[in-house]
Amino acid sequence: MIFLKTDIELKLRDFRALDEKGNQLIRKINSFIKSKDSINSFNYNLLNLNKVYHINHIKKICIDYRLRFLDIKYFKGVIPELAYNKINDLRIVHNTSLKDFKIMAPSKLFKLNKTDDPLLFVPIGNNYYYLIHKWGNDLNPFRKILMWPLKNIKNLFFTILSITLIVTLITPQNLFTKNPTNSTFWLLYFFNLKAVMFVFFFYGISMGKNFSEFIWNSKYNKS
Repeated sequence: MIFLKTDIELKLRDFRALDEKGNQLIRKINSFIKSKDSINSFNYNLLNLNKVYHINHIKKICIDYRLRFLDIKYFKGVIPELAYNKINDLRIVHNTSLKDFKIMAPSKLFKLNKTDDPLLFVPIGNNYYYLIHKWGNDLNPFRKILMWPLKNIKNLFFTILSITLIVTLITPQNLFTKNPTNSTFWLLYFFNLKAVMFVFFFYGISMGKNFSEFIWNSKYNKS
């Protein structure tokens, strides 16, 4: 069976469609065309609304897939020429200069020169961002599942309890006693629980891990 890689732009688009419900996004954008908090000056009639996302859409996808959303100055990867061309096209079409660019990408792209699906955004006001360009490789199709335990503390403990249960179920109880009982099972479960918790927390502490809901827009946490 071939598993398709995850296109983050499509995931963003899908979540926005569920969140905004029809033309609500267009109504919201039209309501702040004259907003004074916009860092960049756009002609909103010329914007491609399919490229506009609210910070909540970006945050949701970042947390689900353990991505970062940081200023472009922290990005260590190579930005392709096509991205610069699109920036110049926007400047010409909207007769404006652009600044405060943001990149959505896995944490390692803010430390190493990799090519996993970065997305380049620019703010347009009221916590909305315009997607300029996406490049690189799509994400591992299992990334959301693999990163689920690191999403928040609730997910982590559920994962630890589930793994402990599986380990306990596949461990032959007659290795420890000739007459296994329910009490034996639960004693073994709690013994395995301590071991699994030690492995998870040792890995988390030694690797400087933190939960995705805390690091998605943090430039300080390592991973």
